[in-house]
Amino acid sequence: MRPLKLLAAALQAGGSALSALWTFPSILLSAFLVAWGAEAAQFLISQGLALAILAWLQTLPEFAVEAVIAWEAGKDPERAHLAIANLTGAIRLLLGLGWPMIYFVFAFFGRHESKVRFPAIRLHKEHAIEVIGLLPPLLYFIVIVVKQSISWVDAIVLLALYVVYLLVLLRNPPHNVEELGDAPRVSQWAYRQRGWRRQAAIGGLFAVGGYLLYVTAHPFLESMLAVAALLGVSQFVLVQWVAPFLSEFPEKVSAFFWAKRVTHAPMALMNMVSSNINQWTVLAAMIPLVFGWSHYQHTGTWADFHFDAEQRLEILLTLLQTLLGVMLLANMEFDWLDASALFVLWAVQFFVPHLREEVAIGYGAWIAILVIVFVSRGKPLLAPKYFMETLRAPKQG
Repeated sequence: MRPLKLLAAALQAGGSALSALWTFPSILLSAFLVAWGAEAAQFLISQGLALAILAWLQTLPEFAVEAVIAWEAGKDPERAHLAIANLTGAIRLLLGLGWPMIYFVFAFFGRHESKVRFPAIRLHKEHAIEVIGLLPPLLYFIVIVVKQSISWVDAIVLLALYVVYLLVLLRNPPHNVEELGDAPRVSQWAYRQRGWRRQAAIGGLFAVGGYLLYVTAHPFLESMLAVAALLGVSQFVLVQWVAPFLSEFPEKVSAFFWAKRVTHAPMALMNMVSSNINQWTVLAAMIPLVFGWSHYQHTGTWADFHFDAEQRLEILLTLLQTLLGVMLLANMEFDWLDASALFVLWAVQFFVPHLREEVAIGYGAWIAILVIVFVSRGKPLLAPKYFMETLRAPKQG
């Protein structure tokens, strides 16, 4: 197995470490363009739907890498573990590093604006859809973990769950235009266009940013992977951590940009949560479909994507981490203790990989403690409460 060779050949970008000189600023520009588009779009459609569109554009590199690995695994099933490694690494990295990064950037830049030393990020009512939206795919993945395989039927179920999530997002109204003054100048300019020019300007920000991301993603990934190889990064770390970190780089740029503005920290956190939902549904669903089609092309028979006990542990660990994330947001806030503990548990599994089982137990114990605390308080959790209010409310037109 040579994951480095697999990734380098799969990306087919023809670049080198020197390509970072132009791909890095290009990726930054694309991240800003789509972020500006999302900020303008939230005044036309719900913020959640705008962030879902943003998540799609931001995860293009991630989908490309995962698709290539799944295709190669279809030709050689012994490589199937690489697909699981990349998927679980991407999810755990976004939640274990991305979520805490948002909080600490928010706390650092907001330290002079709050009388509290470590203020919490308080989510808005509309964000309950994203928080609760993580639960259905997590619950369904329990079935996948038990049977140790992902079939095309599972892919359809996961895709259906994502469609339902989008439909629920449609129930939220756009933001009030009075808040436009808080948006960046580019977003303000796009929204203030008259008639069809408004939709064209906002769509143009998404389109140009998305196209720039599309044409830059592969050479950017390859240049960064070349740098990692020069630094002597191990092959396993490359597949599970380095490649996902690079493919998620646009998301982290947008999140940092919003968290730095303090008042937009909830939007930054929901950007990450929206991407997590995308990963647990559409990205996971892509694996058995690409794997099965590749296997059919090379053998003439369709095959489900199977994984062994070691990969099941990887998925279970990732499942518990994400479920813990949902529990931490259940009361619509995210504080320093939540961020610190998530980061520490992620860092332990990163630097001491053989402690994966112990970290999984840690996640499970924390979840159990939170359940006991929630039940003992006897008060309804805010996220489910706000979510049900959204479902009962008339659909916003």
